[in-house]
Amino acid sequence: MKTITKPDAMFKAVMAVKTKGKSVGFVPTMGALHEGHLSLIRRARKDNDIVVVSIFVNPAQFAPGEDLKKYPRPVSKDIALCRKAGVDFIFYPLPKDIYPQGFKTYVSVDDLSQVLCGRTRPGHFRGVATVVAKLLNVTQPDILYLGQKDAQQAIIIKRMAEDLNFPVKVRVMSTVREKNGLALSSRNAYLNKKEKEDALVLFKSLNLALLLIKGGLRDAGRLIKRVRELISKKKSAKIDYIAIVNAETLEPLNKIRGNCLIALAVRIGKTRLIDNVLLKV
Repeated sequence: MKTITKPDAMFKAVMAVKTKGKSVGFVPTMGALHEGHLSLIRRARKDNDIVVVSIFVNPAQFAPGEDLKKYPRPVSKDIALCRKAGVDFIFYPLPKDIYPQGFKTYVSVDDLSQVLCGRTRPGHFRGVATVVAKLLNVTQPDILYLGQKDAQQAIIIKRMAEDLNFPVKVRVMSTVREKNGLALSSRNAYLNKKEKEDALVLFKSLNLALLLIKGGLRDAGRLIKRVRELISKKKSAKIDYIAIVNAETLEPLNKIRGNCLIALAVRIGKTRLIDNVLLKV
């Protein structure tokens, strides 16, 4: 396994293997790797000749006052996990290598970026789309691997890749959860024991929604009300949004039908968590 820090060196390394006809799978991360990331890496390892993982805490997707400075950066542990998982290249650039002095070009995916998390995190998805576009140019993958937990992010990146003609397949893999149902997230490290127990309400509320839909409820407003009531029972929980939207366009649905995404963003204490479930009705 090789760790490369410079974009031009990473590009040359990838092109050297691609000219030999080898396929490349790419997993972009911000580090603090957990089983969710590792599941993507293992799938990339299964599908491709070469696996590239990026570790980059992207400053462009953090708004002022968000947790950029305290975001976990266990680099040595991350490198060890990548080595054990069979990664061929780690791309570990510095911010100045991704955003050099005078950088002025950003990628915006209209509409999809202004809803759900985009309402309370303005500019977040512009930062995500920009860095992923740059990473795709640098790593030149055949397949890009993303996690379903970040559903809106995955939808935006798929749209960007298609709109800008990136020659890459986007594969979105299932959310990985702890045994109790809590979706794995690097930000779970911020939760104390009580908050981690309270955070289970996200998973429980999604399960409630599925049960109600299975029972015949199709009115999105009534379903959101029931979910809100359950989450609000936790004193530590502050709801950012509960939404039922089309799973491709992210347009809100009044009636639950077709391909749906039920998405949540909830603060447990000071930690903002997201979760979602896809369903076809």
